[in-house]
Amino acid sequence: MSEPGLSAIMSERRQLINLAYRLLGSLADAEDVVQETYARWYAMTPDEQRAIENPAAWLTKVASRICLDQLRSARARRERYVGEWIPEPLPETAEWQAGQTGSTDPADRVTLDESVNMAFLVVLDAMTPAERVAFILHDVFRYPFPEVAEIVGRTPAACRQLASSARRRIRDAGHPAAPSARRAELVREFKAAWEATDIAALVTLLDPEVTAVADGGGIVAASLAPVHGGADVAQYFADLPVFRLGRTLLERTVNGQPGLVIQFDGVIETVIAFDVADDRITNIWAIRNPEKLSPWQS
Repeated sequence: MSEPGLSAIMSERRQLINLAYRLLGSLADAEDVVQETYARWYAMTPDEQRAIENPAAWLTKVASRICLDQLRSARARRERYVGEWIPEPLPETAEWQAGQTGSTDPADRVTLDESVNMAFLVVLDAMTPAERVAFILHDVFRYPFPEVAEIVGRTPAACRQLASSARRRIRDAGHPAAPSARRAELVREFKAAWEATDIAALVTLLDPEVTAVADGGGIVAASLAPVHGGADVAQYFADLPVFRLGRTLLERTVNGQPGLVIQFDGVIETVIAFDVADDRITNIWAIRNPEKLSPWQS
């Protein structure tokens, strides 16, 4: 058996980054997982490497197990987190490339599709670690349940049940997807109403049961608790001193969907993601923690 080539091994990097980001909801953590995965590969002797029949499958298994361990310890980390935790937002490809400080290699990018929109990631975050891993591996990356079972440490039948439970969570939390053009229109109208401090207009755009969540991570100012209800959310945004402080509000793609960013002196301070149902905004997520915004900075 020939020695696995470096290019063949490194070509799996993009797949691993995509997998780890969906499992963890954090690009920084995903990159750490992939680095650790490759470190374990290169810690083996050449003979040990050659003994592995499918290096790509080995890398996926190791990365998934590292992610599973991180998910199992996430509860303790979240208890120490200041305020609400929101998954790390990703810009569109062009901005991603401009914002990379270390590399613009396409393999370092996360593919933006429906499995990384913010609403999807938030539901994933509420799952048990085993549910999340089984669901992502099987339903998103199409790994067969026997392979998922090896990673999760349960039987294929148990993994099938985990994925089914995860699917129910997605279904219960979901709703018919609004057309992309309408989503963009609603975000644009929200931006205009916010800039005009038009509370009445904001209320008309918001679902009566809308929830707004902010994530400052204890590093920058952010509401520590979610804000609920159309009138309260509209008033909350109207009261924010964004424009009085000279900030600029810009339309951007956030995790593959229309969103907004708040910018000051060329630095993006806040990334805002939206979810839409029945022609109204149902959820707003504002990520302010600067540690989660590095891909957005040019």
